[in-house]
Amino acid sequence: MRPYELMIIVSGALDENTAHGWVKQVTKTVTSVGGSVHGTPDWWGRRRLAYPIKKQNDGYYAVFNLVAEGGALDEVERTLRLSDDVLRHKVLRLPDHEAKRRGMLPAGSAK
Repeated sequence: MRPYELMIIVSGALDENTAHGWVKQVTKTVTSVGGSVHGTPDWWGRRRLAYPIKKQNDGYYAVFNLVAEGGALDEVERTLRLSDDVLRHKVLRLPDHEAKRRGMLPAGSAK
């Protein structure tokens, strides 16, 4: 299992409940591919974008700490890429020392 960080920016044109629905949708999709969400997703709420994306100036930000097998998040990324509600997303593989600091890996694991 590998540690990842996923950030999504959902359209600011949506109401907040619909945007929160994306947090549930991402969590459900990650668990369906054999991964898990570590802790509670970090909901930043509605923020002004640095530059317009798809002619929008605001978006809802959420950050997830995920643990999944390599390649398991391909379907999650595909879902996010195809959605009109998701303005941007980014999946990062966390270095082991950062994953340990966040409590995503056991303290005694190698590397």
